[in-house]
Parts: sequence; C-alpha cells; structure tokens
Amino acid sequence: MTNISRRTLLKASAATAVGVAGASAVTSASAASKKVVIVGGGIGGATAAQYLKKMDPSIDVTIVEYNKDYYTCFMSNEVIGGHREMESIHFTYGKLQAKGINVVYDKVTGIDAAGQKVMTAGGKSIAYDRCIVSPGVDFKYEMIEGYSADVADSSIPHAWKAGPQTEMLRKQLVDMKDGGTVVICPPGNPFRCPPGPYERISQIAAYLKKNKPNSKIVVLDPKEKFSKFGLFMDGWKRHYGYGTDKSLIQWIKKSEGGTVTKVDVATKTVTCEAGTFKADVLNIIPFQKAGKIAFDAGLTNDKGWCPIDHKTFESTLHKNIHIVGDSSVASPMPKSGYAANSQAKVCAAAVASLLNGVEMVEPSWVNTCYSVIAPGDGISVAMVYAYKDGKIIKVKGSGGLTGAYDAELRKREELYAHSWFKNITADVFG
Repeated sequence: MTNISRRTLLKASAATAVGVAGASAVTSASAASKKVVIVGGGIGGATAAQYLKKMDPSIDVTIVEYNKDYYTCFMSNEVIGGHREMESIHFTYGKLQAKGINVVYDKVTGIDAAGQKVMTAGGKSIAYDRCIVSPGVDFKYEMIEGYSADVADSSIPHAWKAGPQTEMLRKQLVDMKDGGTVVICPPGNPFRCPPGPYERISQIAAYLKKNKPNSKIVVLDPKEKFSKFGLFMDGWKRHYGYGTDKSLIQWIKKSEGGTVTKVDVATKTVTCEAGTFKADVLNIIPFQKAGKIAFDAGLTNDKGWCPIDHKTFESTLHKNIHIVGDSSVASPMPKSGYAANSQAKVCAAAVASLLNGVEMVEPSWVNTCYSVIAPGDGISVAMVYAYKDGKIIKVKGSGGLTGAYDAELRKREELYAHSWFKNITADVFG
C-alpha cells in the first residue's frame, strides 16, 4: 500500500481499543437504571451491543432484530462469483445472548422519542434511556420505472442485502447459457459499499471467463468514476481484456448515457440514454436511502439520511437516539461494514459515558475496504479519521491504496481480505 503501512493501520485500530479501555472505567456503582435498546442487529447494532457490555456490564442492553439469521454483505460477492459458500457469511446471535445481551426477534414499528420507548409489531413497548438505531439502507425503487421490491425478490435481484437474493443471482448465473449477457446497473452516490458493484462485476467476470467464456457483462452506470477506479480498470484490462475488442466487460458511464430509467421485467430489458439492453441475467442495484425505521421515527433529513453529532452519533433531530452505520451522515467516512463497526465502538463509548455522567474519550475511527478483482488479485483502500471542530476528518497522510501491480503483493491482499473477514465477524458476533 502507498502512504500507509499495516503498522499504521494497527495503531489506528488500537486507538479505538484505547477508547474502549478508557470507557470501561465509566462503570458506575449507582443502581440507577441504564437501559439501552438497539434497533437493528447488523454490523453496527451488534458491535454496539458487544462493546457496551464490555465497557459497562451493568447496562441493560437489548437488540431488537427481525431476522434470526444474519448474512454479511461483505464477501457476498464471492458467493455470487462461486468462490465461497453461502453458509460462510451466515451468523446468528447466540454468542451475544451468552454475554448477557437481550435479543428480541421482532419488527420495530416505531420509536417514541418523547416517551423513550421502542414499539414492535409483536406488541412490545421497550423502554430505554438511550436508543441506538442501525437501520442499514433502503432502496429508491421508484427511480427506475417498472422496478420494485417485489420484482427484486422474485426475478431481478439487487442482492444488496445478502440472503435469498444472493442465492438467486448466483443461480441465475449458473443457469445462464454460454454466450449470454449479464447487465449490471450500479446505483448513484451515496450508497452502501462504494467499491461493491465493481467487485461484483469482477467476481462475475472471473466466473464467466472460466465457465462461460463466450458471455459478456454490460455495466450501465449513473456515475463518471467509482471507488478504486484506477485499480479496477487496470485489473479489468489484465484479466478480462477491458479496452479491447474482446473485452468481457463493457462499462457505459453517465456521460455516455448509462443512467437506467426503465426496466421491462418480462423481457429483462433496461432503457437508458445509451439505448435498450436485453439481459439474460439482470442485476439492478437501486439508488439508496436510510432504512425505513429511520423515516418512520423522524430521524432523516430532506436527503433521506440521518444527521448526527459526529462525536457521539446522537441524532441532531431527536435527543437520546443515536444512529450508526450506513444511514448516518458521517462523511467523509464511507458507508461500509468496517466503518459501521468503527462508528459503533465510538457510539458505545459515548453512550456508556453519557449514562454514567463522565467525560467521553477523544474518538477516532478507521476504515479499510478490500476487493478481489480475480483469484489471487486483491486490492484495498484504507483511511484513519479523527474528530476536529465538531466534525469527522481524514487524518492527513494516513490513507492509502494498493500500489502498482505486483503478483505477490496482490496474493497477500487477497489473504488479508479473508483474514479481515474472519476477524471482523468474530469481533461483531463473538
């Protein structure tokens, strides 16, 4: 990597650990009620629960999560590309429960900010002193005529929330004839996992190159560039003939008419300024917004995301409610799993401090994002963040991208990616 070493990144991670250690001292001898309800048991929610218990075991922590099974979005592209099994990205909440965290499997229908209660479809009303909301993202289906949640679940998956749609997209690729066309429509900014669509393109290209070499991928993109742009382009040229007449991948950007406006579900045909494109396998990833409960609870701004205090992640719209992960307005941090994990630790430190009436430690954050372009060719981007003048800022000189192509380095990057996956999921789910 350029500009950042593994040691620097570990130091940044250690900074979070120092914050955790410092926050552990906030445990109070007071018998006063300290109840925290966490809405959403994804990466942000589960991390916040674990670290709250570590910082102050006397806090009564409850996660309300609809699904008993959680599938990570990160590494799901490897499932789609056939390089890992679905079960490898599957996690449950048993280990969290064993640590004294309450897990309620129910759907949250509302948050009473004034009464400090979380309501569920099952009729529960759960009181809190502080609430942490980690709602993930929802989709702006209406921006593409003909597309909807029902269509995504039944025939044209977005697979941007890992689970049944991940398996559906994988099966469609396996069933497609050699010589078929895969059309992929990434979303506009901002969205969950900025490099994700392009890793997916790469993973599918690797599968087609090996198994269905007469096939092709058409990418219809409402953007001019994307995360790790140069690294992906270089990788596509080396592995998939990008830029030649025999390229497996055709990328049509916004200025070339790549913004999709309509889909004919029956024929799997999409329309954009560049023309109409018929797919054998069609993957539409819609534009995104905060998860539904954030809207229902009045936590969103006019852009569809949740404004927060950058130090504590407390909502600027409602007191005693904190938002972490993809739904929060935490720029310059990206909307990623690692960012959610890092934000949740800082938020947990803030909540533990607030509940015990002590000063919060100075926060810092870190994000790393890995992508695998082809087997043995991994790339990454990393950044360390600090808090200054009420805002999250990038630490100058701390960030870096994978450098110029080196076969041994790229193999290690892929190994680092898989090691990171094991470590973060252990950190989140125990």
